[in-house]
Amino acid sequence: MTIEVNNETNVQIDIKALSDLSRFVLDQMRIHPEAQLAILLVEPGPMEQLHLQWMDEPGPTDVLSFPMDELRPPVEGAELANGLLGDVVLCPEVAAAQARGAGHSMEDELHLLTTHGILHLLGYDHAEPDEEKEMFGLQNKLLQDWRTARVKG
Repeated sequence: MTIEVNNETNVQIDIKALSDLSRFVLDQMRIHPEAQLAILLVEPGPMEQLHLQWMDEPGPTDVLSFPMDELRPPVEGAELANGLLGDVVLCPEVAAAQARGAGHSMEDELHLLTTHGILHLLGYDHAEPDEEKEMFGLQNKLLQDWRTARVKG
């Protein structure tokens, strides 16, 4: 699996943790081991530009996902999906503000946002209440399982 993480900010980020988390999530979602993912961390200015361009909404946001090959988790017994998964763009400054409001670390917020972004790349959404319940439940389970695996490892 190719996971590329680029930090274009001045914020110190544990790139290895984001890469390890991404690999864990993609493995749990049964995405082909040769699939490709890019994660980009940007300042609020570039994030605001992307947010306006792609979502037609002002101001920087926490995470944006740009799917490429529209990979989906395979149904039981099917072959693993392979290809270019897409890009997840994160804004650490926005994540830090959200983390303060939620009472946890910026690192925890970036892990949540990374997982959230990957699930969007895999076709999950939260526009409707039932979609939100499914996506956020899966997101929470993946994060908890990853944290448990890190402690054991």
